[in-house]
Amino acid sequence: MKLDKTDRQLLSMLQKDGTISLNELADAVNLTTTPCWKRLKRLEESGVIRKRVALLNSELLDLSFTAFVMIKTSNHSHEWYSQFVETVTQFTEVMEFYRMAGEYDYMMKVQVADMKRFDEFYKKLVNSVDGISDVTSTFAMEPLKYTTALPLE
Repeated sequence: MKLDKTDRQLLSMLQKDGTISLNELADAVNLTTTPCWKRLKRLEESGVIRKRVALLNSELLDLSFTAFVMIKTSNHSHEWYSQFVETVTQFTEVMEFYRMAGEYDYMMKVQVADMKRFDEFYKKLVNSVDGISDVTSTFAMEPLKYTTALPLE
């Protein structure tokens, strides 16, 4: 989908504040509300805007323990892959999940309250899927940058 300067401005503003009003958006990009709304609708229908959500403070919710889990497997069959993806995506602790190139086959970001909860997650993971040959975890000590905003320049 081809995005013009106005589309990019709208998207940048929404990434900063998803609650911004249609009137504020329209004013900022020099449109009236109807054409602005039509642009937003087009961006949503095309899938550029996937959804609008609230970003929560993990520390205030006692979920500030972040782990990055790297996994190797010797089984690369479609059946194993499908079962593995279906299983892992059901774990609410998994915030992000990727198939990787390089030394590890998969990587996930896991968010829990503490090491005890991570250990419970780890046991649940390794007991839920056969064929995992290596699991390595690293733990974040301090978040230095976190953003959900894509660089639209």
